[in-house]
Amino acid sequence: MFADSYTGRRIFITGHTGFKGSWLSAWLVRLGAVVRGYSDAVPTSPSHFAATNLADHIDDTRGDVRDRNGLTRAVQQFKPDIVFHLAAQALVRKSYDAPAETFETNMLGTLNALEAARRCDSVRALVVITSDKCYRNDEWVWGYRETDHLGGDDPYSASKGCAEIIAHSYIKSFFKDGPACATTRAGNVIGGGDWATDRIVPDCARAWAANTPVSVRSPWATRPWQYVLEPLSGYLHLGTRLLNGEKTAFSPHGQAYNFGPAADVNNTVAEITDALARHWPGFTAHTNADAHNGGKECTLLKLCCDKALAHLQWKATLDFEETLRYTAEWYRCFYKGEGGKTPRDMLDFTLGQIAAYCTAAELREQSWTRR
Repeated sequence: MFADSYTGRRIFITGHTGFKGSWLSAWLVRLGAVVRGYSDAVPTSPSHFAATNLADHIDDTRGDVRDRNGLTRAVQQFKPDIVFHLAAQALVRKSYDAPAETFETNMLGTLNALEAARRCDSVRALVVITSDKCYRNDEWVWGYRETDHLGGDDPYSASKGCAEIIAHSYIKSFFKDGPACATTRAGNVIGGGDWATDRIVPDCARAWAANTPVSVRSPWATRPWQYVLEPLSGYLHLGTRLLNGEKTAFSPHGQAYNFGPAADVNNTVAEITDALARHWPGFTAHTNADAHNGGKECTLLKLCCDKALAHLQWKATLDFEETLRYTAEWYRCFYKGEGGKTPRDMLDFTLGQIAAYCTAAELREQSWTRR
């Protein structure tokens, strides 16, 4: 996948210590890229970043995306070809407890990443990762398209809508002759190595590793669940196109893209716990539904990804069961050392899953072509 698009490229990633950022860093290392990550801290313990010892394989730089001067210096010193901006406060419920931090990180952090890219002559492309929560959620049954209204009632969703507006302004105002830039909006991402709070898969992994039942907050809420490598493959496809420097009417420059599963993959939290248990031998989905506490969260959200298919020839690869199997196998390896693995070997396991995913994606693409 991606041919040699990233071999020898200098890649700057904000939020590289986070769940998606560390998986993206690992994939780019596999592709032969030179990676610098920029993050203020490792957000959880344990973490995918620490379990894979990624600090030994990339330039691991500490800094806060809210610090414009610090971020700009780090970008200018590294002279990247492309910037992937992932750094964010990514939890809806935390946004109610820390609204100012959420807006500052997600809005000003995006502004600073755009400004840093604008001020660095080496940057040819910029991929801004926001969220499917950037849409004003009207709880309708069809998928949101990139032209639908932005917005959000909770601070997290509102901050992501604002980040999209800021990126659009920079694209129109400053990037006509500067870096090629696009934004991305992904559905709910799951996979091995996520230990964030208030997320159902990490809650299951922690509970089952300790032989305790799982507490489910909103068992009937539905989300477009997808394995972490699905949207990352979309970001990499998009980055490849942006690096080509296309700025025609049909190029991805200045566009927003949804990355999510097939339209029929929109499962409830309860279905997630049941499916995960099927791939975690010896466990069943023991749920203990708590009364909801914290701020309001939307219960129905779907994405339409037709634009990514039409412009980028991108389409999700894994079905629901495969997504949960990949996820369960990573956690089982981490907690139980299956196959002779231990936590310090999780980079090998991670790269193995990336290789397996690439093979599956290529086979699926050949199947689509034959049809």
